[in-house]
Amino acid sequence: MTDLTLVEQAAAVRAREVSPVELTEEYLRRIDRDNDKVGAYLTVDHEGALAAAREAEALVRSGTGEPPVLCGVPISVKDTWPVAGLRYTSGSQVFADRVAEVDAAVVEQLRRAGMVVLGKTNAPEFGLSSYTETVFGPARNPHDLTRTAGGSSGGAAASVAAGLAPAAQGSDGGGSIRIPAACCGLVGIKPSRGRVSPTPGADPAGLVTAGPLARTVADAALLLDVMSTGRPGDAHRLPPAPAGHFLNSAMSTPDPLRIGVIRGPATDDPWCRQACDDTAELLAELGHHVEDAPSAGPDDYRAEFTIVWSLLAGAAPVPAERERELLPLTRWLREKARGYDAVTFLSTLMSMQATARRIAGRYDRFDVVVSSTLAKLPPLVGALADVDPSRTFENMLEFHPLTPLANITGQPSMSVPARRTPGGLPTGVQLTGRHGAETTLVSVAAQLERAQS
Repeated sequence: MTDLTLVEQAAAVRAREVSPVELTEEYLRRIDRDNDKVGAYLTVDHEGALAAAREAEALVRSGTGEPPVLCGVPISVKDTWPVAGLRYTSGSQVFADRVAEVDAAVVEQLRRAGMVVLGKTNAPEFGLSSYTETVFGPARNPHDLTRTAGGSSGGAAASVAAGLAPAAQGSDGGGSIRIPAACCGLVGIKPSRGRVSPTPGADPAGLVTAGPLARTVADAALLLDVMSTGRPGDAHRLPPAPAGHFLNSAMSTPDPLRIGVIRGPATDDPWCRQACDDTAELLAELGHHVEDAPSAGPDDYRAEFTIVWSLLAGAAPVPAERERELLPLTRWLREKARGYDAVTFLSTLMSMQATARRIAGRYDRFDVVVSSTLAKLPPLVGALADVDPSRTFENMLEFHPLTPLANITGQPSMSVPARRTPGGLPTGVQLTGRHGAETTLVSVAAQLERAQS
């Protein structure tokens, strides 16, 4: 059952060929067996998952009406997003015993689609780092347990890559879906700003959005269909897409597109550079117009992004007497935040908007921009964290210099699996499209997937 894709599992459940209870029990068995070595989950909801699976099975067997599109199919949820009744740590010792009172809007969407929540996945403190190493332990790369699964959706990616969930909900504020997708050999989509509601949370900078992590493009597209939603009060809100819109895009072949390629510098890992070059060559063979695009990197966004990231860290409601329990990077960012006032924040947001327009304009002539997702292969656990938190922050930007660009512009961006090293480590290629044009990205990604199969 677990060899089936998400789309196949959903179809098998609706056809009564697969039991939601048996499917859920199998994933729970796998979690109990393997999670200690992988570090994917912080909380496993055996009782709640089985109850939801039994409800789904009863609905399918009743034969009354059409079951929801993902009825009885399991999923994991990142622990920086609330699931009512489950522990909600946000990756921090400070909130180790907190229990969520409500579901996030994206979790409500998953439940409406009939999905079974297996539990909450490991995430760095407040989602602030691109590696997942906390007081609860690291999320390890299932392809090499000595290496990171990435972050901040590291536990989410590890849960899928290790076969502990068929797919996962993640979130992305500077690459936090695409980075672990590349580390773990998965498909990860950061949707356009306004595609998925942040409710009950808020992000005044518009950097963070929830999105899917999955093994195939079609699986990720189906999850994006399910996750897409708006709620009253959302600062950014796109019109709803028709049902099945993104999944249908994964089944179609795009017309020839103009594709720009950002070639990494010579300092990038050769395997990451080669993955990008191979993908560009394949896209040209598939009939697209491929040309080199202008370079980009942290110098385009570092100043504004660092200020906004520190202020987002500083907004976490940590009691003053518990600040010492925070991790060094979190404390450093929060200390920086205390040095800024409201005028600085507003002026930085305005400056970042100008930066977003400049970056988007640089690539406006392209339908899709291709690059390596990461500049380096997945590092060893512990390798990115420095005793100097400012150096840790720079280490992260050097690891994934291009991923924050789409968060700043609000454009959709995804990472798709590319070549593997002789030792089996995955690489990922990033595809970034025009705002609101996830359909184009999904269609191109699926075309690449078919060509490589």
